[in-house]
Formats: sequence, structure tokens, C-alpha cells
Amino acid sequence: MIEDDKPLIPPADAPMGDVSPPEGITAEQPVTAASSEAPASTPPADVAPVAEAAAPTSAVAETPEAMDAKAVEEPVEEEAEITLVGKRSRGLWRLVNEQPVVPIFLDAKRLRRQSRRDFLLFGAGVASAAAGLWWILPDGTKQHFLSPERVAKLDTLAMRVGASAGRRERFLDGVLTFDDDVAEALYSRDRRVRTYRTSDLTPLRNNYSGRTPSAAYIPSWKLTLSGLASGRDVTLAVAELRALPQHEQITRICCVEGWSAVAWWGGVLFADLLAAFPPAPGMRWAALESAVNLDGAGNPDPYYVSIDLETARHPQGLLALEQNRRPLTVEHGAPLRLVVPMKLGLKNIKAITAIRYSAAEPADYWNERGYSKYDGL
Repeated sequence: MIEDDKPLIPPADAPMGDVSPPEGITAEQPVTAASSEAPASTPPADVAPVAEAAAPTSAVAETPEAMDAKAVEEPVEEEAEITLVGKRSRGLWRLVNEQPVVPIFLDAKRLRRQSRRDFLLFGAGVASAAAGLWWILPDGTKQHFLSPERVAKLDTLAMRVGASAGRRERFLDGVLTFDDDVAEALYSRDRRVRTYRTSDLTPLRNNYSGRTPSAAYIPSWKLTLSGLASGRDVTLAVAELRALPQHEQITRICCVEGWSAVAWWGGVLFADLLAAFPPAPGMRWAALESAVNLDGAGNPDPYYVSIDLETARHPQGLLALEQNRRPLTVEHGAPLRLVVPMKLGLKNIKAITAIRYSAAEPADYWNERGYSKYDGL
């Protein structure tokens, strides 16, 4: 125990060799500032030393050097964590906030040259685009803008640089062929188009390209099938088609002109017709024809489309006999029409009179007039 009247620090004039530690302090125990400011007191005999009892007997006191090292290490880890968070915050700030504009100084002459060059390049690009657009326009469309004499002069100039009408047709055919190849590569029999509810039905317009035929052909109508495995042609009446399994679907027809309509269709799956009357081996295409189609003047103008058999076997490829639960009307292709909602409307031929299977791709009415052959959606 250290008594209050005994100083811990010897007088200045005391000789160093004569200094002895106060009572209760050994020579090996260091004297700290806390010892001099808060003198220890002896607890009563009946009070147990709580601090000493709480401390485990095996605890080893840390040396000052260890405590200093620990105090130095801990702030370094905390500081590293704060630095990392700060970097992330600054990165997020730069991402969501507009960065300051850094001025760039250019020589006036260089700027004028660059502006003049950019203007000339832009003008040349616009002129080239206009010339290319004019070159690929159909002749009839060109005459809506200029007189036939001016069109002929511009076409003559185009031919002098190799932009002839024949080359234009080959170019457009190549573009359409590429589009068909991409659409055909993306086709899958397992991928179906969207179906709708009865409440989604919309009016379907009569979209015959010419005059609508009269109903005079319906009583004697027959469907002729050729190119069959049997080697002979087959003719089917409406009753024979109705004897095949009947299916229904509500799908959308999309016209190349930009309009569409949702309708209910009922009839025979094309796949079921192929199964009942299989085509000959090696056949890959079906040519569908309407012999009762008319042109704008009312003259006979047979309509024909080509469908690959892979598309014909699609689970939504239908030879429709009914629309909105009623027999087809003349306006919508009575008594039999094709419904392939995975194709554009021009492939959905009306009033079919013949189906012929072939190994080579057959002719297509609108393809011969500048449209695509595949016409897939």
C-alpha cells in the first residue's frame, strides 16, 4: 500500500543511487501517471476484490509495446475500409452526375478547314443517299414526282455509271432473298403465333386486289390435288373436306398494307390433308391456285401462292371452311381459303381451287410483281 504522505517522485536533490521504491511497489513494477494521480486503497477485509475475482487467473497482462501496436493496427484497417467506401461513392457520383466540360482550344484555321470538310462530306452523303433512293424506286413511283421525260434523262445518267434497271432488279431481288433466308432460318414448327379470345374479334375487310367474284362458281366448286404419292390427281368436294378432322383457332391476319384483323376460323389442318393425301417423295412445295380470281376490270386473273411444306405442316396452318362459326362468304374466300397466321396476308389465298405439290419452288403471284417469296412474320 502507498501512503498518501509519501511522494512517488523523489526530490530533485536526492542522489539517484539512494532512491528506493515506495512501500508496496517492487523495483520491477513500472510507476505510471495513474498511480500518482489515483492512489490505491485497501478494501475492507469482509469485501472481496471483485475486479481480481472477475479476471481469470491465467490472463497475461499486455505489455505497453503490444498495446501500442494494437492501437496502431486497428485504425489502419478502419481507414482502409473508409477509403474503399469513399472510392465507391466517388465512382457512383461520377456515374450519375454530369462531368464538368473541359474546354478544347483549336486553331481558327484548322477549325474552318474541318467545318468545310464536314459540310462537303455531309452534302456528298445526302446526294448519294438521294441518288440511291431514286434508283431503287419503281418507275411508276418516279413519275409521281417528275415528268416521264425527266425520269428518262435521270435514268440515262444512272445507266452511264452502271446503275441500270436490270442491275436494280437484281439488287432488289438479292435484298428480298436475304430477308427470306433470315425469316426461314428463324422459322420453327414449335413456335406458334398468339391466339385470342372471342371477345377480341374484329371486322375483317374484303381485300381482293381486283373485283370480288360472284357466287356462281360455288355450286360446282371442287378442290383438285396433284403431285400425290398415288400418282393420280384427286378432287374433293366440301362435304369430303368436312369429313376430315375439324379444328378451330382465333388468330390475327396481318396484311402487307399495314392493317390487321382478328378472326375465328374453322376447318381442316393442312397437316391432316397432307397425311390423308400424302405428296410424292421429294416434294417440298405446295402451289395453291384460285382460278376464280378477277382483276380490277373483272377479267379472269388467276391468283397463285407458294408455300413450303414445312410451313404447311405448322400446327396453325389451316384450310378454313368457316369464319366466325359460319360458312365462308364469297368476300372472304368461300368455300375454302388458306389461313397461315405466321405469314403475311397475301399468302392467305382465298377461294382455292387447286393444290399442286412440287420439288422445285413454284411461281408466286406477288413475288413476280416485286414482293417477297417467303413473306414470313
